[in-house]
Amino acid sequence: MVSTNKPTILVTGGAGYIGSHAVLSLQQAGYTVIVLDNLVYGHRELVEEVLKAELIVGEIGDRPFLDQLFASRAIDAVMHFAAYAYVGESVQDPAKYYRNNVVGTLTLLEAMQAAGVNKLVFSSTCATYGIPDVVPIPEDYPQNPINPYGATKLMIERVLKDFSAAYGLKSVIFRYFNAAGADPGGRLGEDHNPETHLIPLILQTALGLREAIQVFGTDYPTPDGTCIRDYIHVTDLAAAHVLGLEYLLKGGDSSIFNLGNGSGFSVNEVIEAARRITGRPILVKESDRRPGDPPALIGSADRARQILGWQPQYSSIDDIISHAWNWHLKRHGAQLVVSQPGEAVN
Repeated sequence: MVSTNKPTILVTGGAGYIGSHAVLSLQQAGYTVIVLDNLVYGHRELVEEVLKAELIVGEIGDRPFLDQLFASRAIDAVMHFAAYAYVGESVQDPAKYYRNNVVGTLTLLEAMQAAGVNKLVFSSTCATYGIPDVVPIPEDYPQNPINPYGATKLMIERVLKDFSAAYGLKSVIFRYFNAAGADPGGRLGEDHNPETHLIPLILQTALGLREAIQVFGTDYPTPDGTCIRDYIHVTDLAAAHVLGLEYLLKGGDSSIFNLGNGSGFSVNEVIEAARRITGRPILVKESDRRPGDPPALIGSADRARQILGWQPQYSSIDDIISHAWNWHLKRHGAQLVVSQPGEAVN
């Protein structure tokens, strides 16, 4: 599973949802992987017992720690997922997000520069676009984030652009849409606490662990009145990150790519698919729209296809939900206790 014939990659946030799937894809491609995670939201057992990767517990904002890490390991590139990513929390406590996401990343980049590590794959987000009026959204669409979380990611993108020009630190930036699903082999999946993503909330409702799934807005200008989002399988996301890394290792210049399927599914369509796949009733509670929720968010991933040769393998919503359902049954079963009804991110 692991080979010394390929470079060693440091994966920050590698004990989290998307990061752990990226670690698995890197291992399958023959890379040696070192995971750096503070385990605030990550899962130690997934790294050590499932992935069997080296786990180093620490903070990206701790410069002496990072200097020692880079000095003690022959690291060839960094894949950077470590970030706080709760939109609502970022509005309530922006200082936490600017300190961790922006200052922490700046510290990481300076440590990389000092160690002579000049290749980075960065996990960004479609939240940098704000509320677009174009679908599908291309990479050159104006960025105007509407919350501190999106703003921190945009700031890091700008820092990376400047570091590339000034210091030669080359980066691939991926702006993803709605990551969903789980490893098709059932080894990894989505397990946030608190959970805010639509599909796991729906599946927790199907398990009887939530009273209902809350749908915000049924009067949008969409075919069924609910929001449409571009759901991308987490395994396809991980595969793109390996392609982005290999692009840099072959001498590619800094570049930015959207990652999405280029088509969307409405909240109602996702719920109906979950009912069909799980064979269980899923109660819905309808609520008013939330401020700032656009009717549709769909990304154009043409650049990733053309330049990286990326092609999603699991674009069907049925595949995405089926893999997630298998994971939830395995991971949680009847053990998860939830005291409040779910709130869905549309």
